[in-house]
Amino acid sequence: MDKAVGRRVAVIGGGPAGLMAATVVAAAGVAVDLYEAKPTVGRKFLLAGRSGLNLTHAEPLDTFLDRYGPAKARMAPAVEAFPPDSLRAWLADLGVETFVGSSGRVFPVGMKAAALLREWLRRLAGLGVVVHTRHRWVGFSDGRLRFQRDGIETIEVAADATVVALGGASWPRMGSDGAWVGLLAAEGVAVAPLKPANCGFEADWSPIFADRWEGAALKNIAATFAGRTVRGEITVTRHGLEGGPVYALGAALRDAIETTGDAVLVIDLKPDLDLAQVEARLARPRRRASLSNFLRKTLGLTGVAVALLRERRCIPDDGAALAACVKGLAVPLLRPRPLAEAISTAGGVRFSELDDQLMLIRRPGVFVAGEMLDWEAPTGGFLLQGAFSTGWWAGRGALNWLGVTAR
Repeated sequence: MDKAVGRRVAVIGGGPAGLMAATVVAAAGVAVDLYEAKPTVGRKFLLAGRSGLNLTHAEPLDTFLDRYGPAKARMAPAVEAFPPDSLRAWLADLGVETFVGSSGRVFPVGMKAAALLREWLRRLAGLGVVVHTRHRWVGFSDGRLRFQRDGIETIEVAADATVVALGGASWPRMGSDGAWVGLLAAEGVAVAPLKPANCGFEADWSPIFADRWEGAALKNIAATFAGRTVRGEITVTRHGLEGGPVYALGAALRDAIETTGDAVLVIDLKPDLDLAQVEARLARPRRRASLSNFLRKTLGLTGVAVALLRERRCIPDDGAALAACVKGLAVPLLRPRPLAEAISTAGGVRFSELDDQLMLIRRPGVFVAGEMLDWEAPTGGFLLQGAFSTGWWAGRGALNWLGVTAR
């Protein structure tokens, strides 16, 4: 007799990890009910896709796995089992072609999250997955799952296995509000504190600088912290700085501030020139040009770059000292911006609470996937790949628990 017959799996959470877990389980012939607290699924996924849906990255897998930092060893089985190439093949089977951008990032050809999600939901419907929206998970009741339906009625549901994929606590209006932390803590499950990741950081700007330069971009710069340098573009915000290099260095910046209360980001405003070249250009006669015009003409510094030098009181008269400021402008950062503003979340269910298939040791038959797990990664496709891979892995784990062969 087919072991899939009569079995039912509950997937809690309609983001990428939950949808992938539902896909894997349903494809094996097991009935799946997917529960989502919001009126629709994939809300954060759709929002992330507004600026171009960066699904994964094409860099070699060994380098790719390094992006998960301290969680690399625990993330590796899931990512190696369902790597970027497998994700792209699965998307192609879904009818979504992808391409690799100049930076190695992978995007759908149409660049639209809505089209991808629409095809995915069509596939799930064809597999018989039943989606229950406006169902907020509120905990366990003996061997059953409790949901608050439509914000009023509480119901209990039985499942032979469960995959929980409720995200972190960033962008709570999209559904990832971290409410699950208390529910799992009540079961004795250890959860690493949720912290902002891929977020902006605050700096002590003067009101004049913040008013004038909010939203301005420092382009083609290099940012350094704790011995690591990342090139790219940083945006000045009213509160501080954000952008790719800040996100990439964010974990180290955040942890340093937590530990010592101090983190100084060093910005090279002209990374394509060495110090001697900058000094040589600054040694040219200035004549009657204002300092701003002189720096613009000799070094190509934009208005915001010059303003930042002034803000940091780093406009010395001596050319060599000014060159040193241009090549290594120190910007003290005070704290990360609030978790609700972050792109993603660090912390989550500790891997020590899980077996090698992401099943809770304290709750056999309950698997955890996605951003609920204690890992973080920079933007660039590594976040979504982690969600897809752990969702796939948890779905496979649920099938193994049921004794059902994956297809």
